[in-house]
Amino acid sequence: MAASRETQPATCRELLQWALPRLGLAWPGFRRVHRQVCKRIGRRLAQLHLADVAAYRAFLLEKPAEWGVLESFCRISISRFFRDKPVFDRLGEDILPRLADRAVRDGRDRLLAWSAGCASGEEPYSLALLWHLGRAARYPGLGLSVVATDVDWRLLERARRGRYRPGSLREVPANWRSRAFQARNGEFELKEELRDCVEFAEQDIRCKTPPGLFDLILCRNLAFTYFDEVGRRATLARLVAALRPGGALVIGRKETLPEPCAALAATATPGVYMKAANADSRGGAVRGVFGGGEVIEPIEIVAATVS
Repeated sequence: MAASRETQPATCRELLQWALPRLGLAWPGFRRVHRQVCKRIGRRLAQLHLADVAAYRAFLLEKPAEWGVLESFCRISISRFFRDKPVFDRLGEDILPRLADRAVRDGRDRLLAWSAGCASGEEPYSLALLWHLGRAARYPGLGLSVVATDVDWRLLERARRGRYRPGSLREVPANWRSRAFQARNGEFELKEELRDCVEFAEQDIRCKTPPGLFDLILCRNLAFTYFDEVGRRATLARLVAALRPGGALVIGRKETLPEPCAALAATATPGVYMKAANADSRGGAVRGVFGGGEVIEPIEIVAATVS
């Protein structure tokens, strides 16, 4: 019965276009991936013994806790090592050395990076590989620590295990793959010494950021794709405030910042920005005013788990 409901994409689209703004999310970011969300909703209808999407909309209005379940269905995870490899090439060839040189001049012994929306860990572990196998030898007194956050505890459990299918490693250089991974039962396990520099934490970027100032922040294909305008601007302000002067912010290569920010300068690589070395602790005010249009009050989300 759930399968037949999933064959009504127009009805599900209408539901999402109504519900997403109430979750602080934006429909345009879901156009290409909404079928994945609709499949999850279809399974939920069967679980709740609801006849159709209209009945689910009524259920949402009657049961506020269900909004947390729907929000969990809207989490899109597409992850692999060195996804968008030209970005990682730029990080390895230019950005990381620049950040390392500054850290050494400042007398620091560690670079601090934050991977926001880290999913199952491929992105922060890619940073670990890039540093330890590519750059660390040039900076013998300098280490790297990566804080990796995500709102989904299930993905974080997978990330901590550090085990991946071969397809996730297809962009890892062959010589790095043999040095960094061990084959185990059809999967590849990242060696412990390369996992040790990454610390995972369950956290929602819409509510808080990890403590400290970061030399490098990656927030790719998340806030500036799926959040609404208010959420994007608030997230940008948090990211800039958490970025050390002279640090680098990386967003998705097809993403854009929601508005100009005086503290950030674009680089030749799409999605890579550098924070001004003389920026204050807030990174400069995030400028701009919100435009007109319908104001929709977001729903207060309660964390939910669906078995």
